[in-house]
Amino acid sequence: MDIKRKLPIPIFALSLIVIFAAFSSIKNTAPALDKIKVEGGDISGTVNSSGDVHIFKNIPFAAPPVGALRWKAPQPVIPWTGTKICDKFGASPMQASPAPFSMWTEEFLIPKEPISEDCLNLNVWTGASSAKEKRPVLVWIYGGGFSSGGSACPIYDGEAMAKKGIVFVSVNYRVGVFGFFAHPELTKESGVNASGNYGLMDQIAGLKWVQKNISAFGGDPANVTIAGQSAGSMSVNCLVASPLAKNLFTKAIGESGASFSNNNLSLQKAEEAGQKAMQSLNASSVADLRKIPADELLKKMQASRGPIIDGYVLPDAIVNIFTQGKENKVSLITGWNQDEGFLFGPVKNAADFTKEANEKYGADAATFLKYYPANTDAEAAASQLNVSRDQIFGAQNYTWANIQSAQGTNVYVYRFTRKPPATGEYVKYGAFHTGEVPYAYDNLQFVNRPWEPVDHELATIMSSYFANFAKTGNPNGKNLPVWEAYKNPDKKVMILSEKPESKTIPDKDMLDFLFRKMSGK
Repeated sequence: MDIKRKLPIPIFALSLIVIFAAFSSIKNTAPALDKIKVEGGDISGTVNSSGDVHIFKNIPFAAPPVGALRWKAPQPVIPWTGTKICDKFGASPMQASPAPFSMWTEEFLIPKEPISEDCLNLNVWTGASSAKEKRPVLVWIYGGGFSSGGSACPIYDGEAMAKKGIVFVSVNYRVGVFGFFAHPELTKESGVNASGNYGLMDQIAGLKWVQKNISAFGGDPANVTIAGQSAGSMSVNCLVASPLAKNLFTKAIGESGASFSNNNLSLQKAEEAGQKAMQSLNASSVADLRKIPADELLKKMQASRGPIIDGYVLPDAIVNIFTQGKENKVSLITGWNQDEGFLFGPVKNAADFTKEANEKYGADAATFLKYYPANTDAEAAASQLNVSRDQIFGAQNYTWANIQSAQGTNVYVYRFTRKPPATGEYVKYGAFHTGEVPYAYDNLQFVNRPWEPVDHELATIMSSYFANFAKTGNPNGKNLPVWEAYKNPDKKVMILSEKPESKTIPDKDMLDFLFRKMSGK
């Protein structure tokens, strides 16, 4: 039948409009991110098994920092032709081959290969079906003591967060001697009279890439949260402090790590360490060092490790930047775990621990021993772990929360106390360092543990908090236990346990005392 002849013209036209609209609707709701143009060229990725998350891995965000670019600020990405297939993780930063140790099984470590200096790549997970969407963005920065780590660890997978409406990005940065080596020659050639903070500059370059490119993935460059754990949290702390990171993000999540004890090396001290490292290799110049193969440098070269107060990326000690109100103003989630202390060396018995406390704290030793008792050897051993926890993590993140809260910033604090279930040798560890990460990003499925229903419930709650915070700056949401903001005088913190609830921080006086002593006050 001839539709044109049988239907009146207006009805026929209306029919075509309806049909066209239907096809347009189908096109707009179907995934449309099969190929994306980013700085450097076109890329394609993969789709998850349920078809609702696009995944792009190993996207270059800077030129390979090799050869003459070793120990230089990240340079513009080298363009490619055709469509780059981004379906597998790229190389992790140059470091020793990973091997499980202490409480960390292989799920917490990078893959054994590839590992390379050519590591400046990032990964994106997005549930957006159109570049027109403006979903909140979370940029993940890994830990590893600034000497190891990478974005390809299984517990850093971004699919679960993408399903919660977040565009999840994980960024590689240089570590160890490749990421934090300072030397007078490098300072002179830099053009900014600084050297050493290449790992932090990589993170900043990754954030600049997000600003320029994330809208193509359906992300909102005006709504970016940076998040990290351990050295990643220390990195977040540095980025909040750094003038070079201004306007690159609006919110921050710092898990177990900050640098308020003023323990970062000055540029002068870092340069001195760099000169000694060069001498140990019988090299006469940085040019000579750049010719040495990366694996040889890794084995033989020891230098400063971690961020440096270089006068450029970090113009001053972090504690000074924050107390003077010069940091980037962002909303904050920060906290630490109940059992993440480390013992460096043998455990002291009660008598030796008490003697050391008296020698170190003098008239304040009785106060110290009230908070960290040593009436028995077992009690002294537990106190040594708790002192370590609070010096390295607790007092740092507590101080961060206090300073930002006092300045009127939106702050939420947590204490993770759930002991992940375990078998064999792992039973002895409690709520250990990094133990919260699979919960925070809903990735328990990647960790081989005898998980219980309460663990999955906690992962759902915690990841929902983090997703809500990335969206709005407030972790609270429907069907979630209320997480009260951290404010004086109550100082409520969210206890992330079998039954999450907000409580007044239980060890405020202890943390106040310890930080005063750590900071020499």
